Order: sequence, then structure tokens, then C-alpha cells
Amino acid sequence: ADKVVVGLITKTEVNPFFVKMKEGAQKAAKKNGATLMTGAGKFDGDNATQVTAIENMISGGAKAILITPSDTKAIVPAVKKARSAGVLVIALDTPTEPQDATDALFATDNFKAGVLIGEYAKAAMAGKPAKIATLDLAPGITVGQLRHDGFLKGYGIKEGDSQIVCSQDTRGDQAKGQTAMENCLQKAPDVNLVYTINEPAAAGAYQALKGAGKEKGVLIVSVDGGCVGVKNVKAGHLAATSQQYPLKMAAMGVEAGVEYAKTGKKASGYTDTGVTLITDKPMSGVESKDTKFGTENCWGK
Repeated sequence: ADKVVVGLITKTEVNPFFVKMKEGAQKAAKKNGATLMTGAGKFDGDNATQVTAIENMISGGAKAILITPSDTKAIVPAVKKARSAGVLVIALDTPTEPQDATDALFATDNFKAGVLIGEYAKAAMAGKPAKIATLDLAPGITVGQLRHDGFLKGYGIKEGDSQIVCSQDTRGDQAKGQTAMENCLQKAPDVNLVYTINEPAAAGAYQALKGAGKEKGVLIVSVDGGCVGVKNVKAGHLAATSQQYPLKMAAMGVEAGVEYAKTGKKASGYTDTGVTLITDKPMSGVESKDTKFGTENCWGK
């Protein structure tokens, strides 16, 4: 029989999260005897390349397409086109708007990921007055908004609270994260708590703080729980991170695609692929695992 063709489209090819997602999909495709087609945006937010990838995959005979949508609204017409051509479309990591534009969603609860590091930061600050910098993703990107809002909720503050002394966008990029932190330090040299959208942004923030000789007195929290990020927690550069599992998302997606091709059974609804707080300095009342667990499970192998 012909091999089942499954497509995977990620936001970029460089973010380690998506590199791992692709690895997970390749492994699952091999295990299930499927052929994997891949595509990716040139940068986070590149909708045009993702649309082209969907069209190529439809004409390439893909029975299922897994996508992490860059522009959650603009991608919808292309998704509809794929579905009306009989292709199963599953969103990974990021829901489309509306969420039911795809058949199913396999993702981290990004709001919960934010809540966990917010609760942790609140406990770790132990009543000290906070001067918070938020290093965010970019305007209008759902994942970033959910993590940011979750962090505020976990910390127990609202948007616009006077404890937030600086907010900058980083697009989840290390170099931009460093620049953003440098800008924040100029604006508010006494920052003592930094929320970061992901670990590349956190690594950039740490470099900026180190460059200013301030890395010791600042608590950095983040989201990803990637292998490098967990190392940074172990080294004390990051206080805590919310670990998510892209390898698992991708593997589940490929399996669902193969099952649809073979049986016609469609995956549907939302599947939460889990999130775990990783830290070596646990706080009472906040559930967490240590970096040993984090290393064993980084990216969700």
C-alpha cells in the first residue's frame, strides 16, 4: 500500500521548540510507516509561507496536516480549503481563531503555564516589593497573550499594575530578548523580577543582566522547559520554567493523521499535552519538579 502522507507546518525552523516538534513528527512518521512533508514560516508571524505550505501539501496528497499557526486568523481560509479537500487539519501548540477552524488541537494550556510561574514568582518574592519587567512575544499572538495573562493571574496582579515597570516585545528571540532587557534596565534599573515568554528570550535577558552586573539580584521565570532551558535553571540563571512537551504533541498528531488515513476516524476537540513547573528551589504551595525530572523529560521525549 502507498505510504500515508502527513504534513507538518511550524512557525519557524530555528526556534528549538519547533526543531523538537519536527524531530518528534519524523520519529512518529517512521514508526507508523508514514511519509512526512514539512514546511515552516521564515519568521514567527509569517502567514504567507504557511499558506503556500498548506497548498503544496494538499497537492502532494497529504491526508493530514499538523500546523502551529503563525497568524491564527489569517490562516483560516487555507485551513478550510484543506478540510474541504478531505484533509484532517490539527493545530499543534497554538489554536486558530476560531479554535474550531481545525478538526482538533493538541497543545499546552499556555494560560496555566503562565499561572504556574506567576504563583512561583509571587512565593519566591516572599512579600518583597516587586519591580517587574515582562518580556513578551508580539502583539496579537495568542500564545504570548495567554502566558502573559496567566503570569499576572498567578502573581495576583492586573494589567497596568504599578509593579510592572517595563514591558517589551521579543518575538521569543534571544538577541531581541537581550535588547529588550537592556532597554528595561535603562528605564528601570531596579528591576528584580523578569517574566519571559520563552527560554531564548530568558537567555537574552540573563546576558543583559550579567552585562550590567545585576544577574544575582533578579529572579527570571520562563516557559518551555527545553533541554537548554533546564540547564539554565540548574545553573541558577533561571529560577523556574513551565515545561511543555512538543515531541508529544507532534507524535500524537502524526498518529491521529495515520489513524484518519486508515480508518476515517477524525481526532476532534482539545487535548491538553501537559505542563510541569521545573525548579531546584521549590516554594511551598506551588507544585513543582526538580531539574533532574526536567532533564529527563525536556521537550517531552
